[in-house]
Amino acid sequence: MKRIFSLIVFSLVFGLSLSAQGYKVGDKAMDFSLINVDGRMVSMADYPEAKGFIVIFTCNHCPYSIAYEDRKIALSKRFEPMGYPVIAINPNDSTLQPQDSYSQMIVRANKKQFPYPYLLDADQSVFKTYGATRTPHVFLLNKENNDLIVRYIGAIDNNYEDADAATEKYVENAIKALESGKLPDPDFTKAVGCTIKYKKS
Repeated sequence: MKRIFSLIVFSLVFGLSLSAQGYKVGDKAMDFSLINVDGRMVSMADYPEAKGFIVIFTCNHCPYSIAYEDRKIALSKRFEPMGYPVIAINPNDSTLQPQDSYSQMIVRANKKQFPYPYLLDADQSVFKTYGATRTPHVFLLNKENNDLIVRYIGAIDNNYEDADAATEKYVENAIKALESGKLPDPDFTKAVGCTIKYKKS
């Protein structure tokens, strides 16, 4: 009986600790230094003139990530000149999903001509810090008093299958709100995509 009770308590505490991980809207986000597909190390500090960042946890193999590739490219081309560059990060463990290996990232980036960095979270520490759970999963950061503040978390829009059929363009609208001096509304949506593949310790 004591063993069962202990297991229940452990499960509750473990579940609460998992749910407490990651950023919430309004939190200060950390920078990172991760390897890009061109072999360079990239961090947000490399963009001193940026007003913020569209950080997208994504990958090669996930059909949701693939469906959003052209929209990620469009976000980069539209909003980087406005001060909000896209930074894509692959959080998956390639031993669990070989299609998401660094070498395959290079192939995919060259094929699609990504205009943004595509970084590998090799030790999987960044996605855990941010609290990403899906690919794709967006964290919109806004520079405020030299800090990067999380202002939106979630999906790119409300229709992964068809960009033209999307009636809510969450990331686009969130940036428009920030540019007009307002806070995004909504500032949180459910990320729709594949689960992140990570080794459980």
